[in-house]
Amino acid sequence: MQKVVSEFELYGKQYRLETGELAKQTTGAVLATCGETSVLVTAVVSKQQRDYDFFPLTVDFIEKMYSVGRIPGGYLKRETKPSDHGTLTARMIDRPIRPGFPDGFKNEVHIVATPFVVDGVNPPDTISVNAASAALLVGGAPFDGPCACVRIGRDKDTHGFIVNPTLEEQENSDLELTIAGTKDYISMVEAGAEEVSEEDMLSAMTFAQEAIAEFCKKQEEFIAKVDPEPLPYVVHEADPAVGERVGQFASEMEDALTCADKASRLGRVEALKERITADEFTDEERAAWGSDIAAALKALEKRAMRAMIIQRGERVDGRTPTEIRPLHIVPGYLPRVHGSGLFQRGQTQALSVCTLGMLNEWQRLDTIWPEEGKRYIHQYNFPPYCTGETGRMGAPKRREVGHGALAERALLPVIPSEDDFPYAIRVVSEILESNGSSSMASTCGSTLALMDAGVPLKAPVSGVAMGLIKEGDDVVILTDIQGLEDFLGDMDFKVCGTAKGITALQMDNKARGLSVDILSRALTQAKEARATILDAMLETISAPREELKDTAPRIETIHIPQDKIRDVIGSGGKVVRGIQDETGAQIDIQEDGTIHIAAVEGSAGKAAKEMILGIVKEPEVGEIYDGEVVGIKDFGAFVKLTPGKDGLLHISKVANGRVGKVEDVLDLGDVVKVQVTEVDPKTGKISLDRLDKPDAPKSDHGHDRGRDSHNGRESRPRPGQGNRTPRRSHQA
Repeated sequence: MQKVVSEFELYGKQYRLETGELAKQTTGAVLATCGETSVLVTAVVSKQQRDYDFFPLTVDFIEKMYSVGRIPGGYLKRETKPSDHGTLTARMIDRPIRPGFPDGFKNEVHIVATPFVVDGVNPPDTISVNAASAALLVGGAPFDGPCACVRIGRDKDTHGFIVNPTLEEQENSDLELTIAGTKDYISMVEAGAEEVSEEDMLSAMTFAQEAIAEFCKKQEEFIAKVDPEPLPYVVHEADPAVGERVGQFASEMEDALTCADKASRLGRVEALKERITADEFTDEERAAWGSDIAAALKALEKRAMRAMIIQRGERVDGRTPTEIRPLHIVPGYLPRVHGSGLFQRGQTQALSVCTLGMLNEWQRLDTIWPEEGKRYIHQYNFPPYCTGETGRMGAPKRREVGHGALAERALLPVIPSEDDFPYAIRVVSEILESNGSSSMASTCGSTLALMDAGVPLKAPVSGVAMGLIKEGDDVVILTDIQGLEDFLGDMDFKVCGTAKGITALQMDNKARGLSVDILSRALTQAKEARATILDAMLETISAPREELKDTAPRIETIHIPQDKIRDVIGSGGKVVRGIQDETGAQIDIQEDGTIHIAAVEGSAGKAAKEMILGIVKEPEVGEIYDGEVVGIKDFGAFVKLTPGKDGLLHISKVANGRVGKVEDVLDLGDVVKVQVTEVDPKTGKISLDRLDKPDAPKSDHGHDRGRDSHNGRESRPRPGQGNRTPRRSHQA
């Protein structure tokens, strides 16, 4: 293939698609560029069909640190497992691509996106989706494309929509809507927003659909230049006899499905499937048609569930389409932890736990993305036991990363700023039972945990998952879908927000023909459900706790001059470590002079604060100190006023009367009460006067200085002096 290049401008930004030069042994490869950000996306379609009852698509987004001019951290100095952001980008590519392949296509497909250059201005994720679509089409794969992805921002000042905003433009945006699909329908939505209304969100989606159509048109022009030859792939078709034999059990399948308890329903359905397989097929047929029989039984279950909803308006657990499952809500479920909340909806149960820490405990990130780290972290765990299964546990899977990111995005707009709440915040949602909508349960549970911890949220957030059953022109939108309705339905549309507006969206669509009108109806229905759930949550905890738990650290923030930071830290951190060891408090010092002091015990934090303020304190004329004598010279004594400041007590000020030697009155380590009499504005040198002056010791003219006239202590010979007679002072 000759090199083919297509350059174009859309919505104020320059794009480039090219193929034919790189990775020529793949089925298709496209290098996509926006600005100076370039991503190579390859697609390989295997030539052999697999005996699977699912479509074997794998997508990898490989973060390359050289793309941003950095060497990976750690000992290995090479890229290892993808970051959460990289995982989410791979999911972003997978979700709109997967529904574009025909049912029954069982050849393995592997898509790999490799960012070569990331310019720090234009993100590489949306163009990776576009390049994946183009790579499949270039290779002649049986893909119903082109498919395109755009990100829509909205300027906070003008409220104008921005297509694929730069990172700088996104900073001044109250909306981040990532949406993908074809020119005819929407297949994927991902959004974060600052309490945007349903009407504004729909306007953004309508605008995004128009933009998607424009990008699809540019792909078509590019593919026309390539003029690929369709590859001779065969879509597997089962023997018609399989479907005929299975299809006669439709009414029995409906009866088996009609059960509110998930475990009982699964048992009844599996028992029916086993009976059909054993009674209707011979051993030879089961061996030859194994995956086809399994697919036909799954299709029977799907048809029965959908027929119940479309024809009778009944769901398998007896609910109406708009009904929410029973709720069980308990804030403060666990003792001692900083905050917790149990949220259960039907047979989906999430326990969220909040932990507060110092800002220096934020999560540092080593990725190709511009974020250096984050102080609010949400993590989601989905162990096998939550669905009554066994399995291997280890690193979080893509689904867990995605669900955690959704809940984090939903709550981020209501998290208080560092100035208002100077804590790092980590919330972990443990899914203990699952029958659909576990990500929304984790969102609601996390709101409870944060409020129980005393985090002053700007507003509480609730979430609900919406579903869709679409048969021709018949459309039923389902509120609070359970696992079966997600698995066998056409849409999983998760909506999160406050009473004021939407904070996050996520949607995956399997139905062609999903329009903005259907999404509008789903958003309206979701708003009512979110309000119902939020009211139930607020009945158990109406506002964030006014006080933190006794086990949570109390953090106080102070500000010191930047030129004093060195004094507080000390050589090699000696001073600040000493304060922490002595008080038990934790201290975090920022470059701008902001200091956060954390301690569970209030007295420890107070002591640390006083010690720091004492170090940076600049003594002023008239102030009185009980200072320690830290140095003695012929002309006077140096008295320590603060950990970082000494003042000079002149020899004429150490006692009443004439003093021959400072040592006659003061010793190192003595504590004396002094007052600041002068601070030199140029040098900063401090002059002191002693307030508790004793009488000067008598001279050697017939008098014995055997005892201090003020405090009665005996005089002690100085090292090396013995009992020699002091020198006489010359009188003026």
